[in-house]
Parts: sequence; C-alpha cells; structure tokens
Amino acid sequence: MFALPFSRWLQRRGLHFSWVIVAITFLTGLSSSAALGLPGALLQPLSKEFGWDVEQISSALAVRFVLFGLMGPFAAILMERFGLRNVVVTALTLVASGLALATQMTQFWQLVLFWGIMLGVGSGMTALVLSAVVSTRWFDTHRGLVVGMLTAASATGQLVFLPIGAWLIEHYGWRTAVIPVLLACALVAVLVLLFMRNRPNEVGLAPYGAPAGTPVAPLAPPMRITFATPFKVLAGVANQRVFWILFGTFFICGLSTNGLIQTHFISLCGDAGLSAVPAASVLAMMGAFDLVGTIASGWLSDRYDNRKLLFMYYGLRGLSLFWLPYSEFTLYGLSLFAMFYGLDWIATVPPTVRLAGATFGKEKAGMVFGWVFAGHQLGAAVAAYGAGRVRTLMLTYNPALFAAGAACLVAAGIILLIRKPAVAAATSAAAPAKAA
Repeated sequence: MFALPFSRWLQRRGLHFSWVIVAITFLTGLSSSAALGLPGALLQPLSKEFGWDVEQISSALAVRFVLFGLMGPFAAILMERFGLRNVVVTALTLVASGLALATQMTQFWQLVLFWGIMLGVGSGMTALVLSAVVSTRWFDTHRGLVVGMLTAASATGQLVFLPIGAWLIEHYGWRTAVIPVLLACALVAVLVLLFMRNRPNEVGLAPYGAPAGTPVAPLAPPMRITFATPFKVLAGVANQRVFWILFGTFFICGLSTNGLIQTHFISLCGDAGLSAVPAASVLAMMGAFDLVGTIASGWLSDRYDNRKLLFMYYGLRGLSLFWLPYSEFTLYGLSLFAMFYGLDWIATVPPTVRLAGATFGKEKAGMVFGWVFAGHQLGAAVAAYGAGRVRTLMLTYNPALFAAGAACLVAAGIILLIRKPAVAAATSAAAPAKAA
C-alpha cells in the first residue's frame, strides 16, 4: 500500500528500500524470538497455578521446538508460493493467537496446542529461512552482514522482552507478561502488511549493490519446487558425511542453547535462590553479547577456516556450561558465564551456513541448511524435555548441564572431521564478498 511511494521518497534521499525490508525482517525475528523465549520465564508460575511439574511443561515446549525445526525445509516453499508478506503475517498471527489463547487455558492439552503447536508452526514459518530469502532477493552485496544482523534478532528479542516479562510476572502475574510480546507481534504484522514486498522489482528497484544497468524487470520464474523437493534434497545428501557432521553438531547446538538455557535458565536460577528478574537480566546480558558475537562471527566466517571457528565456539560453550554450576550464582559468576556463553549462543550459524554452501552448492544450500536447522531444533526439544525430567527426578539441573557441556566438546572434535577441500571452497566463495 505504502511501499512504492515510500521507496520513491527514500530514493530521492539516496536510500535503498532494501534496508526497510531488513528492518521489518529484524522486527519479525525479534518478536518471534521473544514469544519463543517467554515461556522459559513461566515454568514456575505455571507449575504453581496448575500443579503441572517441570517435566510436563517442558514436554509441551519440546513440541514447539520440534515443529519450529521441521518447518525450516518447507518455509522457503511457502514463501515462494504465497509471498513473503502473506507468510510473515500468517506466522505472526499464529504466534500472537497462541500467546493470547494461552492466557485463558485451564487444561494441559491447551498448553500443548497453544504454546507447543501454534508457537512452533508460527515461528518456524519465518525462522532463519526468512533471513536467507531476504538477503538473497534484496541484496547483491553485503549479504553476510545482512544475515548476521537478522540472525542476531533472536538475541535482541530476548534482550528487550525477558526482563520486562519477568518484572511483570513478579508484580502482576504471568498473564500480564504476555501482553508486550502480543502487542509487538500485532504491530510488526501491521508494518509487514503496509511495507513488505517480495522482490525489489515490485518497488521499481534492482537489488542493493547490483551493477549499474541491472534490469529492474521481474526475474524469470525460479525452478519449480514442490513440497516433495525437500525430501528429494535430503535423499540426495543423506549419503554424505559432511551433512551428518553438520546435522549432528547443530543438534548439539540446539541441545545446549534453546532447549537447555533458554528454556530452563530462570527456573535453574530459582533453584539457587535467585528471583526471576535478575535471572532474566542475565539472559538479557547473554543476548547483548550474542548480538555482538553473531555479527562478528559472520565477518570472521568470510575470512577464516569455518571448521576452526566452530571448534572454538563449541569448545567455549562446553566449558561455560561446566562452569555454571560452580558460579555460585553470584553477580560475578553469572556475569562471567553470560559473557563467554553469550558470545557464541548463535555465532555457530554463519560458519555452518558457509560450510553447507561450500559443500552442497548454492542451489541446494538453503534447503540443506533447512534440514540441518531441523536437527538444531530436535536437539532443543530433547534438552527442553530431558532437562525438565532430570529436574523432576533429581531435583537439580546439574546432570543436564554437565551432559550438554560434554556434548559441546564432542561437537568441537567432530567438526574437524570435515575435509579441507570444503574449507577451501568456502574461502574461495568468500572472495567476492570480501572484495565487495
């Protein structure tokens, strides 16, 4: 509605409309990640009100992670068939509806439906695939920077909303804490309706950074893809060792981040006598460090051996998880954990994407990474449920923390099993971006 006149207004001032698309996509990721992160602050309030134990609540949140991951390989197909705007608005509507309906729930199956299924499907429709699609369609240069910025949106969502949510829970109850995230989803949906467009030619532009004289006319229709295509791609790479190394390490990545810390950290701090507000503030601190770490990781992945970067990221994360039970949950101890753990929360994404692209080629890279990302969320689901069960049976999270730390050290080792040629390909592929 307003996209074309606004794009022309920006052009007269020397600005490209692609950055508006980036801003809207960033806000989409921010609000979706806030919706995914908020239930982690609600484990104890829900347990007190409804009598559900941590294991039960965690099982519902595990459903959310599974669906969030499994939507990845199919999200690009939805965007191609129905357009970015329609898919994003539908996703935000699902997320907002799930949040709102949960405030009226009285039965456990409703928690599974609203926060397991609706949040999982809604957030999975945008996930990391939206960032890849936007950077590819709207940019000829600076794609790595754009992906880094949009990936970091999940950290920023946690940074902005979790401390506010924890404060509202403490003073007004858990239902009130849902309101800021709900309003954010609604506001972003309106912005998407007004300004989001599928491709630059829809507002009379070539992609940002395209050479002078690049035609603005609509591109030729892409290769036809169907809902069977992701399965065909999976079958084609399932016999390659690199795919399973990336899948396995990303499984451990999800197990040690979203599923464990994002879901259970506030409850873990509660066991140590720390209230929800300071615990959420530590998560926000992690989000701030991760915002820096992920953007820096995108820059580093263009220039250095991606295997060695992932070796350092997983190793550092594993050591941080071993340290956490001994931090005594003091300001100093938790700040130290937040810094080292936060710097590589999702810093693993840019090197993993580059290794997938270098190994499987540009055409398949997005869909292959969609399957690798599904592994990430399956790992998150295992940790979300598993850590909750450990807490119920043993009254402590420590075994789950040690197991996740050990898994990260395993991931650091096996990532080096990827052969050098893939690394060389990644480095040569980075050359144009570096020159740009």
